[in-house]
Amino acid sequence: MGEIDREADVFGRIDDGENVGVNPSTEPTIGEVIERRLSRRAALRALGAGAAVAGLGSTGLLGAGEALAAGPSSFAFKEIAHTLDERDHVPEGYETQVVIRWGDRISTDSPAFDVSRQSVAAQEMQFGYNNDFLGYLPLPIGSSNSENGLLFVNHEYTIAGLMWPGLPAGSDAALATSKGQTEIELAAHGASVVEVRKTGGKWQVVGNSKYNRRITGTTPMTLTGPAAGHARLKTGADATGTKVLGMLNNCAGGVTPWGTVVTAEENFNGYFGGDAASTPDAAMHKRYGITSKAWYSWSRHHARFDVTKEPNEVNRFGWMVEIDPHDPASTPMKRTALGRFKHEGAHAVVDKSGQVVFYMGDDERGDYVYKFVTSGKYDPGNRAANLRLLDSGTLHVAQFKDDGKLAWLPLVHGQGPLTEANGFKDQGEVLIYARKAADLLKATPMDRPEDVEPNPVTGSVFVILTNNSRRTADKVDKANPRADNRHGHIIEIVPPGGSGKNADHVAPDATWNMFLVAGKPGIDAGTVYHRATSENGWLSCPDNCAFDSKGRMLIATDGAPSAAQVADGVYLADVRGPGRALTRLFYQAPTGAEVCGPCLTPDDKTLFLAIQHPAEDKGSTFEKPSTRWPDFNAELPPRPSVIAVVKKDGGVIGS
Repeated sequence: MGEIDREADVFGRIDDGENVGVNPSTEPTIGEVIERRLSRRAALRALGAGAAVAGLGSTGLLGAGEALAAGPSSFAFKEIAHTLDERDHVPEGYETQVVIRWGDRISTDSPAFDVSRQSVAAQEMQFGYNNDFLGYLPLPIGSSNSENGLLFVNHEYTIAGLMWPGLPAGSDAALATSKGQTEIELAAHGASVVEVRKTGGKWQVVGNSKYNRRITGTTPMTLTGPAAGHARLKTGADATGTKVLGMLNNCAGGVTPWGTVVTAEENFNGYFGGDAASTPDAAMHKRYGITSKAWYSWSRHHARFDVTKEPNEVNRFGWMVEIDPHDPASTPMKRTALGRFKHEGAHAVVDKSGQVVFYMGDDERGDYVYKFVTSGKYDPGNRAANLRLLDSGTLHVAQFKDDGKLAWLPLVHGQGPLTEANGFKDQGEVLIYARKAADLLKATPMDRPEDVEPNPVTGSVFVILTNNSRRTADKVDKANPRADNRHGHIIEIVPPGGSGKNADHVAPDATWNMFLVAGKPGIDAGTVYHRATSENGWLSCPDNCAFDSKGRMLIATDGAPSAAQVADGVYLADVRGPGRALTRLFYQAPTGAEVCGPCLTPDDKTLFLAIQHPAEDKGSTFEKPSTRWPDFNAELPPRPSVIAVVKKDGGVIGS
C-alpha cells in the first residue's frame, strides 16, 4: 500500500496519513549516500583512476549499468503498451483468470455474497477485502506441485466508500461508518487460506478443502518471543500481555522454508484514535504515527482503538505474524523477536551456516531496512523445531556507506546506546520501540523500503524503495537530481562470500549497488535503466518483487502516474547478463488498482497477482466507481481479486 497522489486524493494521506511517523534522525539519507557514492565514482573517473574504479568490481554503484550493452532481454513475450482504463491487460498469447474475489465463498458452506446484506457472520466465512501478499504452498507440503496448493492471501485494509452505498467519496467515508459497518470491516481484514487446483487449464478454489480458513481482525493470537508478557503489552482485557485479538493492515509477507507464512502488519497506526499526545507514551506514539486523526471511525465504537482508554493496545500491532496454513486449528503467533514497525514483508533465506535470515522493510519515508538472524538452525527433518525458530535471534538494521559498503547493526539491549539510560529497560522495549533503537544506532533513512527480497539464484538481496516525495533540493546534485523522488528506485545488496548458496547472509557487512532508478527517461531526472528500455518499459513506484526459477525479476508497482495515462502493472527484467535492468511491461491493472503479491508456481507457468483497490480514484463511490472490474456488473461494486495469469499454450511466464 503506497503513498501516492491517487491514494492521497482518496484518503488524504500524503502528509497526514500513513507516512506520519516522525523520524528525528540526522543521519545521511539514502539519497545523500547515493549522491556521495556517485560523486566519488565520477571523481575517480575524472582523475583517470581506472584501477580504483575497477576495484569496486561488480558491486560498485551502477557497476553493471555503466557497461550496459544493448543486448536483448531474455524474456520473449510481446511487450504491452502503457494504458489507463477500466480493464486489465496482458500480452498476446496470455489470459487472466479470476481465482477469488471479495465476498466469494471460502468454503462450500460459506454464504453467497450479497452486497446489499453484508454481515459479520457472512464476511468471516467469505474472502476478505483488499488482497495484498500472496503465498503459494504446494500440496503435499514439501512438494513442487504446480497445479494444486494452498494460496495464502493478506487482506490489508477496507474502503468503506466502495463497500456500501450512501457514503461520501474519499477518506470521509471511512470516518462515517456505523458500529456495525466497522465490525464488518474488522472481519474483512486479516487473511484467507484457500486450496486451489488447476483443472482443465483453469484455476479454481477447492471449496470442500479442510485447509480453507479465514483469519480476521478479531481472531485470537498469541504474542511470543522476548517482548511477550511485557508491561507495555498488557491491557485491561489481557493482563498477561500475551493474547491479542486480530491482525491489522497486513501488507506483504513471506513463506518460510518450513512451510508457514509470515505476514506483515504495516500501517496499524491509522486505526487508533484518541488524544495520543496526552498519554505517557506520547513520544513513541508520535514516532510511530499515532495521532488524534484516525483514518477510521473504529475508536468511536470500540474502546480498544482509543489510546486514551487503552494506551498499550497499539503496541500489540506492528509485528510479524507467523501462521501455519497447513493446520487450520493453529493459533497465529505474533513473533516479537522480529521487531515492531510498519512491516512490509519478510523474505527468508537459509544461510550456509544453517541459520535462517529474514529481510524486512519499514515502509515509511525516512525509515529503515532490517534483517533478522535466527539463533537456531533450520532442520529440514524437524518441522516442529523449525516452528520455534522465530522466537530467538538477532534483529539488525542497515547502515549504507557512501563507499558501497553496508553494515548490519544489531538491536541488542545493553550494546552501544541501547541502554536504560536511553530509555530501554530490557530487550522487550528495544523490540517494541525498534524504530527508536534504530535511530540511536544511526541507521540510514531510506525512501520507503517496501519489499526486501533475496534472489534464490544469485544470492543478492533487492531492496524495493517506492518513493520519497519529501526529499528536498538541498540534498541533490548533478549525479542524483531527484529533489522530489516520486518514482522510487531499487538497490541490490550483495552479501560477502560469493553468489547463490555461498552468500554469507549472516555476516555483519555487505556491499550495495544501484539496480534501477525509476521514472520516465527524458522527463524525470536521474533515471537509470538498460539503454534498450522501450517507451512502455519505464516504471514508477516499484512496490514488490518476485523471482522466477532462473532468478529473473518480476516488479509490481503501486503509484504509476495517472497524469501520464499509466496504470500500475508488472514488469519483467533480467538481473544479470546483457539484459540487466531492461524492464518490460507484462501486465497492466485496471484504473485505481495496485498490483500486489506477485507469486509464481514452481514451474513458472502461473503468475498469481493480487489486484487491490480497483476504482480507488478521486471521486469514485459505490454508486459511481471508475471501474466495475472484474465483474462489470451494474449491480456490483468493484471487487479486489486474486487472478492467475497463464500462457494459453501452457508455457512459462515471460516466454
